[in-house]
Amino acid sequence: MKLSGDAAVRFLENPDKSRAGILIYGRDAMRVALRRQQVIRALIGAEGENEMRLTRLSASDFRKDSASLMDAMKAQGFFPGNRVVFVQEAGDSAAKTIGSALGDHRQGDAMLVVTAGALAARSSLRKQFETHGNSVAIAIYDDPPSRVEIDAILGKAGIDSVEPDAMDDLVGMARDLDPGDFAQMAEKLGLYKLNDSSAVNAGDVAACAPATIEAALDEALHNVAEARVAEIGPMMQRLKGQGINPTSICIGASRHFRALHAAASHAKGAGAGLAATRPPVFGPRRDRMVRQSNALGQRKIETALGILTDTDLALRSARPAPGHAVMERAFIRIAMLAGKRS
Repeated sequence: MKLSGDAAVRFLENPDKSRAGILIYGRDAMRVALRRQQVIRALIGAEGENEMRLTRLSASDFRKDSASLMDAMKAQGFFPGNRVVFVQEAGDSAAKTIGSALGDHRQGDAMLVVTAGALAARSSLRKQFETHGNSVAIAIYDDPPSRVEIDAILGKAGIDSVEPDAMDDLVGMARDLDPGDFAQMAEKLGLYKLNDSSAVNAGDVAACAPATIEAALDEALHNVAEARVAEIGPMMQRLKGQGINPTSICIGASRHFRALHAAASHAKGAGAGLAATRPPVFGPRRDRMVRQSNALGQRKIETALGILTDTDLALRSARPAPGHAVMERAFIRIAMLAGKRS
């Protein structure tokens, strides 16, 4: 049987322990591994491996001993409870052996969990699981997690109440982060809210979100956009002292002002524009950038982007120039532009 969508998510969270086997396959090895870990833990519990109720095999083992898979599934353990035989990185070459093991599965045998990479529609391995009456095949795609999956990840981290704005931020993060990174961020958020019964808000998400650029550079760009000219010199000295090279500073500045431009030109307002940027902007930082976008306006932001483009070309040119000084001059020009009345 083939499962997809929410039905697949629900099965992986709470698998039917009477099944003979589960095939989990997909192009992204990390996503497949996370789902495999989830389903095996649901089948045998946290102590299953310590109690020797998990047997690991590789497809190459079949070539050495064709009976090894069947023996592992029929073997009796020392501890009570469900048992799992896990086969990693299987392919169509293992389909015949796996099909025989599924066909000979009886009540009380270990469940077979198999992972594989991307499999074509005509894959013989897929067909073994899709056509077997008591097995399941689940494809893991590179699509962003659905709301059901996000809720499951948050629930696992102990988070059951999230404000709407914070949920929008979390959905954006789930779209842009690797699955493992998002799960780690959710765990961090759960610890951050430990013993705090209030709903997760946008500030909580921002406090736990992974940084996209250096914090010092982030604050520096806020100073430029907010026309604090006097702070630019000392700020550049700090960035230079931290070893941040001028080209990286220029790239970060261009990213910041492109986000401001998206905010200023969005039909639904600056907040919606920043929510649509990639990577998205979260919490208090988003509120601050909304104010910057509204204060500058689209024309000034476009002028600032032109200055940064010229500066980037100057930094990459063959003519020797003190890079940090070139970058400081550009920041002063932008800050003075921001301070002018329209």
